[in-house]
Amino acid sequence: MTQEIIIAGFGGQGVLSMGKILAYAGLMEGKEVSWMPAYGPEQRGGTANVTVIVSDEPVSSPVLSEYDTAIILNQPSLDKFERMVKPGGTLIYDDFGIIEPPTRTDINIHCVQAMRLASEQKLAKCFNMIVLGSFLKAHPIVSIESVMKALRKTLPERHHHLLPMNEDAIRQGAQLIK
Repeated sequence: MTQEIIIAGFGGQGVLSMGKILAYAGLMEGKEVSWMPAYGPEQRGGTANVTVIVSDEPVSSPVLSEYDTAIILNQPSLDKFERMVKPGGTLIYDDFGIIEPPTRTDINIHCVQAMRLASEQKLAKCFNMIVLGSFLKAHPIVSIESVMKALRKTLPERHHHLLPMNEDAIRQGAQLIK
């Protein structure tokens, strides 16, 4: 099993954190992983993306020209990465701020409306975990338990009170995939 993923959106949406947590969860399960972030000088508001590879076999290179899955959180990222999803692959996107939705017919497309759910459930700080939950429902490459262990390891202890909220967000995000 190898899953090559691009996660892309604006800085501040938790794109890099989502990738880091996914990669860390893979490591905790004994999988081979690669995590390669890319972002501009802006921390918030600029575009950011991260390539994550989770595999049962050694990863030869983190540099990819096409992906099994694209997780897209803004229009510029959709415009750039939709064409880079392998035929038969998956595109998961939040439609908040997407003006031109994906049009390909040779991939599996899931609109998850995570921003709406985050707003309704008062989970704004967990928006990225809602999206991650949706991805894990479509491609259960790591367990939610491993993701929670990864969160516990990566979040500063002063934020550990947010762990139950994050777990709830992941589980609610999984329900967005039909």
